[in-house]
Amino acid sequence: MEKVLEDFADTLELPRFPARIECFDISHFQGSETVASMVVCENGKMAKDEYRKFIVKTVEGIDDFASMHEVVKRRYARLLKEGKSMPDLVLIDGGKGQLSFAAKAMRELDLEAVPMASIAKREELLYVKGREGDPIRIDHHSPMLHLVQMIRDEAHRFAVTYHRRRREMRDFDSELLAIPGVGEKLKNRLLRNLGSLDRIRRASLAELTPFVGPRRAEEIVKYFADADTDSGSDQGEVDEVS
Repeated sequence: MEKVLEDFADTLELPRFPARIECFDISHFQGSETVASMVVCENGKMAKDEYRKFIVKTVEGIDDFASMHEVVKRRYARLLKEGKSMPDLVLIDGGKGQLSFAAKAMRELDLEAVPMASIAKREELLYVKGREGDPIRIDHHSPMLHLVQMIRDEAHRFAVTYHRRRREMRDFDSELLAIPGVGEKLKNRLLRNLGSLDRIRRASLAELTPFVGPRRAEEIVKYFADADTDSGSDQGEVDEVS
């Protein structure tokens, strides 16, 4: 792996060995809440305890460029505040646009010296900050490309997983609170003990009773039984997070 990283540094003309690479991805679903992920690769291995996730706070609607600017600035403003070291390379999931907005965030923090690159999904082209007009096409069989794809795909997976959990929590809140007699306290108890709306929907009377009592358990079971009857066979497939 060291040889792959050395070749990667040569190809991107990095000033130092890329021992630590931090990669960002943005995820949203049909204009709903935008989130972002940051994953870390240290010496060619994913460091999962270093991963971070973000809820985009300042951007309205779908704007991947502005969202990327926000989360990159938040991440490195915090590192500056805490006096921590910068990564050897910041990798962005996207093309020139995403890279441009991420680079703008770094300029605003006086961190222009931190190397940055992005990888476009379809073309698998690498855009390097400072020479965006001359993208790098790495051979499809190259271990270098496989490394970049692994990091990029992990950032995407982490972002999508986080977004899906956020959606499930919203669904959990809205549907459970629609059941007569279920308030915040009961909802939180169910969440702590059963974990997901789908598990509660499928829970039996015996499984629910220890947490909500027999009368409320009957109401919850009846609610979901009636909902399933009403929906019949018209239920569509679950949409995937983009």
